[in-house]
Amino acid sequence: MSQAIVKIDPKYLEIIRTSLDKAGMPKPFVQEVELLDCNIAGTTFLNLKDIEPKLKKHQLLVLKREPKNNYDNKAILILTEDGQKLGYVPQEKNEILSKLMDAGKLLFGRLDEKNWFGRWLKLDIQVYLRDL
Repeated sequence: MSQAIVKIDPKYLEIIRTSLDKAGMPKPFVQEVELLDCNIAGTTFLNLKDIEPKLKKHQLLVLKREPKNNYDNKAILILTEDGQKLGYVPQEKNEILSKLMDAGKLLFGRLDEKNWFGRWLKLDIQVYLRDL
């Protein structure tokens, strides 16, 4: 069994959860805006074989800024709700998203598709802005 490698602030998850009803739909006066479709970058560098069977279509994904990332100061980490690292928003698509997050906007992802291509687990996601 894999364990979370990144701690996620429970307050952040609670904001997402409280804006959804029991069926996972947005509550009235809460607006969700799809900003981007992309695949998760960096999955080939992680051992995701044990995690992949647990990943479900439309599953909520947490986006966390990593401004001190050694390779990209606009990096946005993508995690499962229990803190398992899946990879990153691709560098060529993270500039505007990182600015929104740095300004305090709540962004999250949903898993759209998953497919193995040899050792590469291709994870397609949508990134959303939640406007409360």
